[in-house]
Amino acid sequence: MKFDIESFIAECKSAVNGENPQGVVSEIVQNAVIDYKGVMDAIGEPKRAMIEKLFVSDDLTIINVVWAPKMTIMPHNHNTWAVIGVYSGREDNIFWRRIKNDKNGKIEAAGAQTIAAGEVAKLGKNIVHSVTNPTSSFTGAIHVYGGNFFEIERSEWDPMSLNEGVYDVEKALSLFEAENEIFKHRNAAPAYTS
Repeated sequence: MKFDIESFIAECKSAVNGENPQGVVSEIVQNAVIDYKGVMDAIGEPKRAMIEKLFVSDDLTIINVVWAPKMTIMPHNHNTWAVIGVYSGREDNIFWRRIKNDKNGKIEAAGAQTIAAGEVAKLGKNIVHSVTNPTSSFTGAIHVYGGNFFEIERSEWDPMSLNEGVYDVEKALSLFEAENEIFKHRNAAPAYTS
């Protein structure tokens, strides 16, 4: 069955109002990305880093996230459950845990998971993770959250000190644009002189 964005959104909206919303949404996302070429045909081939809003409400956010080649984003939490389904490329996630009794909210690495095209990961409400696209091509993924991704109060951690701070949506969006500039300059044709 061909992937249809409107049908996908409707299924996710219905799941959020039922029992075990994350589990049902995970099945919906898995059924979609198993045909990752079909998802890419419907959404488009990833060609630039972005966070594209597909649906946003108080209890559900569905976004198309495209990671630039070699892009990494700082550790952050969501304060809601999440389901990630990769349809192109690969995401490497590092999971973090808070260091007990640290006054700065510092974190330490606690695990990792790779998600490749056709695969899905479920993240719990309290998970802290950072994401890297380790490949030389763009990675595309459908991310579904059990809340408003753009308005939930949450945290991010400084990539150098690993100290906790307030998550800044605008800063995160600007990181994707900065990655597009880096990619453009990295892949610019060399100038030839005679």
